[in-house]
Amino acid sequence: MKPLLITFIMIFSLSLSMSSCGKNNELGTTPENANNTNGNTTNPAGSKMKITIGAVVFTATLSNNATGNAFKARLPLTLNMTELNSNEKYFDFQTALPSNAANPGTIQTGDLLLYGSNTLVLFYKTFSTSYRYTSIARIDNPSGLTAALGNENVTVEFELE
Repeated sequence: MKPLLITFIMIFSLSLSMSSCGKNNELGTTPENANNTNGNTTNPAGSKMKITIGAVVFTATLSNNATGNAFKARLPLTLNMTELNSNEKYFDFQTALPSNAANPGTIQTGDLLLYGSNTLVLFYKTFSTSYRYTSIARIDNPSGLTAALGNENVTVEFELE
């Protein structure tokens, strides 16, 4: 009887611990960050940065992943970002950032993503996509982002807050 009880307890413990390793937890998907690109969580320790476009300043939360950390290490940056597709601005770095691309399904206004290993993309419209990106950051409140970026190339400053 005792070996059966021990076996039952072990199986119960194992199944309980395995249930906490489900796909949603593994990707950090919770109601607060369910829309994060590539399922990365944002850094709860507050890795915040300022994104300045002209006179307008936005606050963004860096993703808690190797890409977000590598981008953070490059700050401050002032980049001339090129307009593309009336929904994004991009900049090509000469040196690669670490990447772990996945298809987010939907790009959100305010997503700062990495395409490939060296193209930084700041999206200012929400739309569906079949492309793969790695999350770098997300603007906390993207209201006014579209107007600030305009429809031409633009200089964008990134710095730690």
